[in-house]
Amino acid sequence: MRITSIELTGTSKTTLRDGSPGLPGAFARISRLQGDDQITVELLTPGNERSHEVQADDRDDQWSMAQILQHALDGYEGSNSEINEYLRIIEYLAD
Repeated sequence: MRITSIELTGTSKTTLRDGSPGLPGAFARISRLQGDDQITVELLTPGNERSHEVQADDRDDQWSMAQILQHALDGYEGSNSEINEYLRIIEYLAD
């Protein structure tokens, strides 16, 4: 078995007109085709869709993408331990 795609939902929420929490503020799809040198990260936020290519063998590139994911999905600049959670997901697809 091989996992080729992982989808994440952010913990930060949009706010509805009545002030109650709505849908998550961001979503991400992280994928890598077998044999591909790059991991594709699609980041979906309200009104914006971005796609990033991360080198599967570049730890600095993976760390940078983990920082972007953590900030976009959690809604704040996190600590190294919080960023490491996202890095582990990226590393899983890098192997």
